[in-house]
Amino acid sequence: MTAQHRAHFDFAITFANGGGMQGEGFRLDLPRADMSADEIAALLVRHLGLALVGEVELRDLRIVEEQHRGSRGVEVASADGAGERVVDLSHPIEAGLITYPGLPAPTITPFLTREASRERYAPGTEFAMDVITMIGNTGTYLDAPFHRYADGGDLASLDLASLVGLPAEVFHLQDAWSPERRGIRAATLADRELRGTAVLLHTGWSSRFGTPAYAEGAPFLAEDAARFLAESGVRLVGIDSLNIDDTESGGERPAHSILLAAGVHVVEHLIGLEAVPSRGARFTAAPPAVRGFGTFPVRAFATVPGSH
Repeated sequence: MTAQHRAHFDFAITFANGGGMQGEGFRLDLPRADMSADEIAALLVRHLGLALVGEVELRDLRIVEEQHRGSRGVEVASADGAGERVVDLSHPIEAGLITYPGLPAPTITPFLTREASRERYAPGTEFAMDVITMIGNTGTYLDAPFHRYADGGDLASLDLASLVGLPAEVFHLQDAWSPERRGIRAATLADRELRGTAVLLHTGWSSRFGTPAYAEGAPFLAEDAARFLAESGVRLVGIDSLNIDDTESGGERPAHSILLAAGVHVVEHLIGLEAVPSRGARFTAAPPAVRGFGTFPVRAFATVPGSH
């Protein structure tokens, strides 16, 4: 992915019909690094969706190399129109993998070894057949409604159209939460049209996957945000964190309860979201069609057009 840039500044806006507004420490995605102050001012107005603007004053303007966060009105063209690229967003599964503390790790054992298979096949022909034993909550996995509700749809009931090639709205939130404020709130997600999309929450927590630090203090989706996403008509919500809910708040699981009741799929333990742009990619995460099962690993990936 080519370098991306954002503008950092304070601003004061006055309106032609009276009144005004100010902002401090504002950050705005830029389609290119060599924009003038006037161009950035116009971009700010589009991003905020303002009308009847009289004047825009930018103060302490700095342009820095920084990943885009999805500012409205910012279109970034492909660098050379090169073909689509695929970004893998899944953790590999291997024997002994610890995904979630307290859940069993997968075991992999041979059913038919290559050596033993030579007795069954023609000379020079051999195969390996193995058995994997694992809980559905292993690696990067998808939750179907049956995971939460006894009468909810199981994995076999899911419509592939709701799992494959979904328009991806990626929220890059590494600087939007803190140890004191771990919940991602509705207001943080309210600046885009989300109906029919896969909302992917990039918190940066996946860098701790496989370590003890992954299990404590993880960011999560707050209840008001889960309700907002369900009411917005999203198809799927994914996060690169320990859980979409706060596992340190007791046994309540409002995000799972709200999203799965609304038929919104949940994908947890994503990785690699830093390589996916805020808009323009498509997301796929399809589990096997297992009857009577509510959660299973997926090979989650994003297809990104052109060269960003």
